[in-house]
Amino acid sequence: MAVAMAFALLTACQTSSPAPQARQVVDDMGRTVAIEGIPERIVSLAPSITETLFALDLGNEVVGVTDHCDYPEEASDLPTVGGYFTTNLEAIIYLAPDIVFSDGHDPVGSDLEQLGVTMVVLQPADIDGIFADIELVGEIIDKEAEAEELIDDMKAHMDRIGAGIGSATEKPTVFYEVDATNPAQPWTAGGGTFVDMLITLAGGENIASASGIQSWDTLSLEEIIDRDPDMIILGDYPWVSPEDVMAREGWDALSAVQSGAIYGLDVDLVSRPGPRIFDGLEEVARIVHPEVFP
Repeated sequence: MAVAMAFALLTACQTSSPAPQARQVVDDMGRTVAIEGIPERIVSLAPSITETLFALDLGNEVVGVTDHCDYPEEASDLPTVGGYFTTNLEAIIYLAPDIVFSDGHDPVGSDLEQLGVTMVVLQPADIDGIFADIELVGEIIDKEAEAEELIDDMKAHMDRIGAGIGSATEKPTVFYEVDATNPAQPWTAGGGTFVDMLITLAGGENIASASGIQSWDTLSLEEIIDRDPDMIILGDYPWVSPEDVMAREGWDALSAVQSGAIYGLDVDLVSRPGPRIFDGLEEVARIVHPEVFP
């Protein structure tokens, strides 16, 4: 029933103008997507994508975002289509988008495809993937020059940080906390995550990745104590403070707790694979190597 209602809304929003010649692009899911003309009405289903669109000066073309798209500030004023994992199909269709950009984690992707809505999935696996997705958006929306300039700026930022990291002589070990609702079995970021990649690029060693953990998983307190990381970075900050960690039962066995080497950071910078990813890298580098990045 929901799909039928959405189809009715979609057909009501369509015009009788003949469609221009379609171009074809391949998205991060390997899907070949036909693009009709230059899309002028865009819906973004992920904060990282919203940040990319605004960085390419496409804010005026964005007509809908999720509840979690809060950067830049102007994005918060746009109509929303629901939460990150609870996007609403009818709300999307009501906005009559020419294209929907998704990171592939929303619940309405198959319905949008069934309705014939143009949808492109941007799901980069690494830094090069972020650059490739920026290029892809530039190609689709006719912003190739802006995409190239943005990528050049990002690479220059990365190179500046890398030059500093190259002068570091030690490789501190890091435990990155995602969620410690159960402090005896906290969630962390393992290999294959952007967090792990940034810790490595910042000149640190992620103990979760070194333990063989892939993606997002738990690490027992006993394993953390055994690895005894030099520092703890709180991906659940500011909801959890360094003082909260120091007060946990059993965590006083950790050298990082004894020395107060517990740090909060802006989790959006390290978890959103978009234009600010190297701001996240710089923040992590300042924690891991304060002697290089005071």
